[in-house]
Amino acid sequence: MRMSFQSSIERLPSSRFVAHLLALFLLLSGCDGGGGTGPARLPVEVDTEAVFAPPTQAELATVEAEWAVRSVAAVGVAEHLETRVSVGGTGATVRIVSHIVPGPPDTEAVQHYGAIITPDGLAPGSAPVLVYAHGGDAGVSVDEEALQLLGLFPGVADGYVVVVPSFRDEPLSFAGQTWVSDGPASPWDYDVDDALALLSVASQVEPAADADRTVVLGFSRGAGVGLLMDVRDPRIEGVVDFFGPSDFYGEFVQEVFEEALDGAPRDLPGIDVLNSRFITPLSRGELSLGVMRLELARRSPVLWSGELARLQVHHGTSDSVVPVSQSQRLSSAMSAIGRTSPDFEAFFYTGGGHDPFTLSGSFSRARDFLLSHLAR
Repeated sequence: MRMSFQSSIERLPSSRFVAHLLALFLLLSGCDGGGGTGPARLPVEVDTEAVFAPPTQAELATVEAEWAVRSVAAVGVAEHLETRVSVGGTGATVRIVSHIVPGPPDTEAVQHYGAIITPDGLAPGSAPVLVYAHGGDAGVSVDEEALQLLGLFPGVADGYVVVVPSFRDEPLSFAGQTWVSDGPASPWDYDVDDALALLSVASQVEPAADADRTVVLGFSRGAGVGLLMDVRDPRIEGVVDFFGPSDFYGEFVQEVFEEALDGAPRDLPGIDVLNSRFITPLSRGELSLGVMRLELARRSPVLWSGELARLQVHHGTSDSVVPVSQSQRLSSAMSAIGRTSPDFEAFFYTGGGHDPFTLSGSFSRARDFLLSHLAR
């Protein structure tokens, strides 16, 4: 039975140690490496093996207990724009809405923006919801991204109410206008709260929406968000995952972490936030090992693979942004618990990159998945 969690780092390699000593020397000599001055701070040794050791049951229980008390209710809902569009020849209404979402403890709630797209002719309560969870960290364009993407899946836009969340500290644009959700950014963690709360808004303001039959179509960062939405909320009945990260305890994230410790963070969505908010404070002794490990767990849906509903995964073997090992790890976890087609499918595309157009056949497979959910 699926459960709802809503309802219920100290040794350095010698090269890195030398780099840190150099940084310390620059600080002590009054130079911060960028022409400025700043206080000297002795970096602590970070035991990478301790950071990335498998999480304990107590750590997972701590994360679950926190998730259980987060609110994703529709609060402070406001409508900012309503207009007509055509999606693949089907008339539809687009509404830009905002709502209030709580932040981490001891922080203020934030105003979050999203879009709700409703095709014409839907009877009350008749339509499942499709959440489009975007990739990257530059925000989302409803007309140049979400609506065009829906046009690649003929028939899908006819039967779903589509929900398009921005993520906090990001813009949402449509029809020449832009709305920016409050921050601070929280990639893969409070991203989930933003999307789930927008789903609650759709239930409140759109009579046709049946949010208990929700599917997420996610790309890269958004696919990881979609998986975590599924883990946390029973309203999510399926996820189409295009090359999403699933395991922040894995080798890939460990490599990214070590690069950030060396002062050369990789240019990847979300890494700037993770580096400034968690990795750098850890290296300075300002963040505990335990807190760091919980941050990794909150972003690792593979740890809760047994909670995932129907799932289809697409990943290219030559993906240089999110390596295919992330989806292979998820696939192995699903297979280990006996999950097979049609409830679980994973497609790996030889030579495919971090671009769905390089994954031949992926759009037709995703379309079949989404259409079959309409018939359930």
